[in-house]
Amino acid sequence: MFNVQLSLPLVLINLLGVAGIVIWHLQGRNRPTARLVVQILFFAGMTAVLIFAGILPHRVDETQFSGLMDVLSISARVLWWTHLAWTLIGFVRIYIVLERRPREARLLQDLIVAVVYLGVALSILGFVFKAPIGTLVATSGVVAIIFGLALQNTLGDVFSGIALTLGRPFAIGDWIVMSDGTEGRVIENNWRSTFLLTGAHNVVVLPNSVLAKVGLTNLSRPDETHQITLLVRIDASHRPQLVEEAMRTALRGSTRIVQDPPPIVALKGIDAMTIETELQFRVTSPANRTPARNEVIDLVHNYCRQSGLSLAMPPRSYLYASPEADEVKLRSSGAL
Repeated sequence: MFNVQLSLPLVLINLLGVAGIVIWHLQGRNRPTARLVVQILFFAGMTAVLIFAGILPHRVDETQFSGLMDVLSISARVLWWTHLAWTLIGFVRIYIVLERRPREARLLQDLIVAVVYLGVALSILGFVFKAPIGTLVATSGVVAIIFGLALQNTLGDVFSGIALTLGRPFAIGDWIVMSDGTEGRVIENNWRSTFLLTGAHNVVVLPNSVLAKVGLTNLSRPDETHQITLLVRIDASHRPQLVEEAMRTALRGSTRIVQDPPPIVALKGIDAMTIETELQFRVTSPANRTPARNEVIDLVHNYCRQSGLSLAMPPRSYLYASPEADEVKLRSSGAL
């Protein structure tokens, strides 16, 4: 039977739903705000028509339709639930864009989107097609247990990725060092793995479950600067103050290190042979450690020569007398 009183609202809802989908796709992915506005407007219009017609999409409709009216009723409800899902997802994506964390929050976004789509799918099955939701949930629970046992490692990586995303120990672009010595810049992270670009220009793939268990140091926080220490051993025949001044002059002449805060020259110790000096300076990025260290070593060597400072012998180095020299000395004594 064709109900004229309900036919017009159902047709209008279907038209609004289809028009909203078309305009939503025409907006493109690069305009999330415009997409959200379109979703809200069309969803609000569809909701207003449903309420005006006395149709409640979140309840099972006991009205019996046939033919075209049945198709219009089902499609109207499906379109309403679809627009509801897109509106909720639009709010989630707008929040992530406003927070300026689109890449690092991708895992959390995907999880929320999956939950929204799952909830809407179950709602459509239950409220539109009148399927027994309890039976479906129970069956899906058994299937989920089977898949969970079969995919333990994969699920471990997934949930570790979610934990890392929520904890935010690092972000895309940060330079991190693992407890086993592996280090590099984070270039990508997904559901299963995190990718590091090392100083040797290699990509290291770390499963999220492994990354969540080991300790790591984030060299990019609180800022990108990184401190380097360099030990210099000067002969103890020189005055320590002159050594300190020469080291400071060498550090001030470097163009590859950070001058604010100023570098530090620490006299670590002295004995009969050596004055141990530790140079502490910062570089703008962990990637600049090697060029900066090379420049500082060259400057230290140059200023030591200019100041007349002699580098000390390495630790545990010994001076051996030549056996040939001793033998010559004995022979000379015998000849006399």
